[in-house]
Amino acid sequence: MKFKDLELSSELLTSVERAGFEEATPIQEATIPLALAGRDVIGQAQTGTGKTAAFGLPMLEKIDPTNQQLQGLVIAPTRELAIQTQEELYRLGKDKKIRVQAVYGGADIGRQIRQLKDRPHIVVGTPGRMLDHINRHTLKLGTVETLVLDEADEMLNMGFLEDIEKI
Repeated sequence: MKFKDLELSSELLTSVERAGFEEATPIQEATIPLALAGRDVIGQAQTGTGKTAAFGLPMLEKIDPTNQQLQGLVIAPTRELAIQTQEELYRLGKDKKIRVQAVYGGADIGRQIRQLKDRPHIVVGTPGRMLDHINRHTLKLGTVETLVLDEADEMLNMGFLEDIEKI
């Protein structure tokens, strides 16, 4: 199936084409229509099969860039995955003017606080740092419409269940 057949906006299709994607992978073909329809989705696929785009494109499609509030949240198990996901979502959402911010441990929290004041549409981060920001009242989740638990099995194996439940 081609991406142009997935009912994505022209801005996202432009970003997808710029990234060199033409054909949706099986995980994308299976999940994107369901997520666009507002369904809850649990997906599992090997590394390198386009899982970030599989959850990211529907999330980006649903974001209203004129709404200056947090609308999407992606929880990832590691800082490396959070950074990688933030970069991919930024790249795909650039034409829609969607702001994406990553928050994770091991980085300057003061800088992250300043960046969160710029009102990103999507925040990607690790459970511990997200909880830190929630407790500091620098991350408020009341307007979040889409939640993604990226590599949920890995987060459970790492003992993040309690943190995820708190978030």
